Amino acid sequence: MNCKNCHTELHDHDDYCPNCGARVIRNRLTFKNLFEHISETFFNYDNKLLRTLISLFIRPEVVIDDYVGGVRKRFVNPISFFGLSLSLSGLSVFIIKKFYLEHFDMMTWMADLEIFNNPYSQEMLAEQSMSSTMEYTSLMFSLMIPAFALISWVVFLDKKYNFTEHIVLYMYSLSFYSILSVIFGQLILMIVPESYIPFILCTYPIMMLYHCYLLKRLFKLSIGQIILRTFLFLVLFGITYVIITIVVLIIQLATGSIKISDFAPKK
Repeated sequence: MNCKNCHTELHDHDDYCPNCGARVIRNRLTFKNLFEHISETFFNYDNKLLRTLISLFIRPEVVIDDYVGGVRKRFVNPISFFGLSLSLSGLSVFIIKKFYLEHFDMMTWMADLEIFNNPYSQEMLAEQSMSSTMEYTSLMFSLMIPAFALISWVVFLDKKYNFTEHIVLYMYSLSFYSILSVIFGQLILMIVPESYIPFILCTYPIMMLYHCYLLKRLFKLSIGQIILRTFLFLVLFGITYVIITIVVLIIQLATGSIKISDFAPKK
């Protein structure tokens, strides 16, 4: 028998290929061994995904420093981790649009804000489709990674990472945030769907605190240093956010999702 992955000849007692390390599969695919494979992949403590999630919570600097330093086997690589987060995010958007869209009425929340407390803004909000807005979630998330990396590279210019390594940092951290948000968000939708919007709003300060924690451990900063760097980061992020919003607005105009006439006062 030969390995199905690298075609190396195997012995009868081999459970793993001595050349490529792949597990030797002798039986045909059944529901039982498919379930065993899924369980081993996602719920086994020794698997990369669970190890990566736990380490990003407890010791995030180890995951990032390992990858930057050339250790590539211990944790899920940042591109695959980012791809997983996008897949789960897309699945979450599909489920929300299919079953829970009435509980995702962000417009009602925005309408209570002072900035929208006029007839024209209220009418504009009423005409906007949350369903179409959610389609750009992955785009916004993808744009945040290079944006955060650029800001972080400027803020920590005298430190040990270059711009590409800052991208790796935020591919890990933002994907970690996204994966956990999707998991807990779906649980909330199943149990108390009316609390989903408050949950989403609470995740933003949590994300900021997590990144403070991450950057403090990564760059070995004091409390005073992390407060100063966080303030500078937020200032630059505010500027970047405006730029990203303008880019997304241009894309929406170009694709026809919104029209300039939507912003004109109604007679």
